[in-house]
Amino acid sequence: MLDVLDRNNVPRHIAIIMDGNGRWAAERGKPRSFGHQAGVDTVRRITSECTRLGVRYLTLYTFSTENWNRPAGEVAALMGLVLSSLEDEIFMKNNVRFRVIGDIGRLPEEVRRKLAETEEHTAGNTAMTMVVALSYSARWEITRAVRNIAERVAEKALSPDDIDEDMVSENLVTSFMPDPDLLIRTGGEVRVSNYLLWQIAYSELYFCDTYWPDFSEDDLHKAIISYQGRQRRFGKTGEQVEDGDCR
Repeated sequence: MLDVLDRNNVPRHIAIIMDGNGRWAAERGKPRSFGHQAGVDTVRRITSECTRLGVRYLTLYTFSTENWNRPAGEVAALMGLVLSSLEDEIFMKNNVRFRVIGDIGRLPEEVRRKLAETEEHTAGNTAMTMVVALSYSARWEITRAVRNIAERVAEKALSPDDIDEDMVSENLVTSFMPDPDLLIRTGGEVRVSNYLLWQIAYSELYFCDTYWPDFSEDDLHKAIISYQGRQRRFGKTGEQVEDGDCR
């Protein structure tokens, strides 16, 4: 795969819906937590490979706001995995900065503290930023942004006429990074599940049947090669793109 992958056209930002951990475990007669643990190993491998390829941002859908409705035992196991997986090795070895987005206030205090420590400790890393979407949903994020803007209008610090797409983007929790170029979903489902709905307006989408624990570096290469074979028009014609008239 690397023979046909164009290293000069690697997506700047890849977002991934890491789906299939539970089904992967069930097929092996194991509890769902076993699949989540295997998924952490995949995160380590894919993070290292994205860094090597020159990806600048990797955003991983780890735990949605809807996931709070899962059985308490599974939620507790997931929170434990968050704590155990936030090791310095994966970040410091690869010069990766760690960031987190989501409704962090709902997380256990011990998890919030560990997230803050990891963000602070890796703040100087420059090769890539790995963003974990934790207790996150796009509708929560957009609602939060609308509320923030509405408060400024109510305070007369802002006119409704001043509100544009840039202002909405600036009030999202992802304002520090560019929109994803490529969204990958593993596990065979073909939907975006309330993930980065504003940001993926023009992202290329890639779905595969591979469960996340089995998602390999070669699978990542296939997704990037698929991305590289597409013409990104952003509403313009193919002729305009070919003439260089496209952002």
